[in-house]
Amino acid sequence: MQLLDVLLVLAGLALLIAGGEVLVRGASALAERLGISPLVVGLVVVSAATSTPELAVTVGAILQNEPGLAVGNVVGSNIVNILLILGLCAIIVPLAVKRQLIRFDVPVMVGMSVLLLLLSLDGQISLVDGILLLAGLLVHTFLSVFIGRREAKTVAMMAAAPVAKIATANPASSPAPNPASTPAPTPALNPPAKPIALWLALVFIVAGVGLLVVGAQLLVDGAVSIAAGFGVSGLVIGLTVVAVGTSLPEVAASLAAVRRREGDIAVGNIVGSNIFNIGMVLGMPAILFAQGIPVPAPAIALDMPLMVAAAVALLPIAFTGFIIARWEGSLFVVLYIAYVVYLVLASTAHDALAGFSNVMLVFVLPLVGITLIVFAAYEFGLQRGKRQAREHPDAANSRDASS
Repeated sequence: MQLLDVLLVLAGLALLIAGGEVLVRGASALAERLGISPLVVGLVVVSAATSTPELAVTVGAILQNEPGLAVGNVVGSNIVNILLILGLCAIIVPLAVKRQLIRFDVPVMVGMSVLLLLLSLDGQISLVDGILLLAGLLVHTFLSVFIGRREAKTVAMMAAAPVAKIATANPASSPAPNPASTPAPTPALNPPAKPIALWLALVFIVAGVGLLVVGAQLLVDGAVSIAAGFGVSGLVIGLTVVAVGTSLPEVAASLAAVRRREGDIAVGNIVGSNIFNIGMVLGMPAILFAQGIPVPAPAIALDMPLMVAAAVALLPIAFTGFIIARWEGSLFVVLYIAYVVYLVLASTAHDALAGFSNVMLVFVLPLVGITLIVFAAYEFGLQRGKRQAREHPDAANSRDASS
């Protein structure tokens, strides 16, 4: 390990933090200017921007005849996005999840993950497969923007309705204001900040993407050199360091969004990035390189099913009260650590691999499944009780009085 490698890692971290702040600020301003929700911006703009490192690594790996790295990069990044990044964000601040995300975007992410697994069963992502994946991404992007703009208009109309109703309720009874008796308005202590211009918001987004890409590249180069200096194999570096490194823009953008209380951008970034990784990062190269992308058998046997399982696990967690709690985020992070430990033990053929696998299969994973089912059932019961109390308030009051 050399001092230069450490400096590269530190410089990369600094650029990632700065890039995340700039990108999220530009994305928030863009949402305000275009009249669409921050969730849609996170799903489309931020996720597309933070997926650029994965696209660069995948195209470079195919050009260097390393298809395993290309597929592993996408699959590993999707696992990192859900288990590690979303878990860390939920540990910092419990994440409120919007209904659109649950009813539309998360099912699309699960469907795209399952589709990728099914298309890869023949050992290759062909030209036709790439067209299907890219078409799925384009349809999701169009529908996300359409739904987001429609919901934004609905919210604006609902907000304006009470004001119009009050103004027109009884105009005859309201005397005309007397300019002489009307007091002069007092200046606001904290006047609202002037919205950022559209061109400046786009500049922020472009600058944030540039900082994220450069920062991720510096950090990955330094981390790979440090890992190689400690004698870690190239396979482990590819499955861990490269996958995490190309997901660092998502880490920076999501953590910056959580710190700025932009939870919609944080969650939308993760879900949207996974959809972009499958549809664009794998679909576009499969179209450009007509011979297709070979898929290694180990990825089909382990990593892709785990990617699907992580996507499916997000459904019951987000459905339970539409909040990803701290304990749920902690569970995701623990599962990701266990996955990395398994990769290290398997790649090094360590003696502890058999015992670790048995503990995970016999004890940990069943316990996790039971915990998710129990908490999901409990939360569903709470939501059902609240819904019944709203629909039948008299019955709920009588029960409270009798008790």
